Amino acid sequence: MDGKGAIMARMHTRKRGRAGSKRPAREGKPAWVTMGNEELDQLIIKLKKEGLTKSKLGMVLRDQYGIPKVKEIRGERISKILEGSGVKDRVPEDLAALIYKAINLNKHMSINPKDLKNRRGLELVEAKIKRLSDYYRRKSKLPSGWKYSRATAESILK
Repeated sequence: MDGKGAIMARMHTRKRGRAGSKRPAREGKPAWVTMGNEELDQLIIKLKKEGLTKSKLGMVLRDQYGIPKVKEIRGERISKILEGSGVKDRVPEDLAALIYKAINLNKHMSINPKDLKNRRGLELVEAKIKRLSDYYRRKSKLPSGWKYSRATAESILK
């Protein structure tokens, strides 16, 4: 267990990171997928405009349309297809999920101010938000002046 990934997994918990099965290696488009590139692009854009996140969009494509991986069929990831069509999230999906979690913890803390375990949990989530937002600012996925605060957290996601 060497490398930064192992360290990041154990930063706030005793867990040891990710483990699980791997997808089988496949070359090219599966035989059962009949959808063309243009059809797939239009479907992805339509589902995104309905309000699905990129990860949920991938699950819908897998479960309802039988598309195991968009990259195998289209040659590009869902995020690249959305960027090319001009449909882009204001905040990256993983950061938005952490902000949503912090909002819910903050509401809980306003009702239960003596809940020390969840106060600590809120501090840890906000530390993760800060680290992730620093990374996205370095990679220019967020504006350089972007800042998280508890007071403006709900307006960030709208």
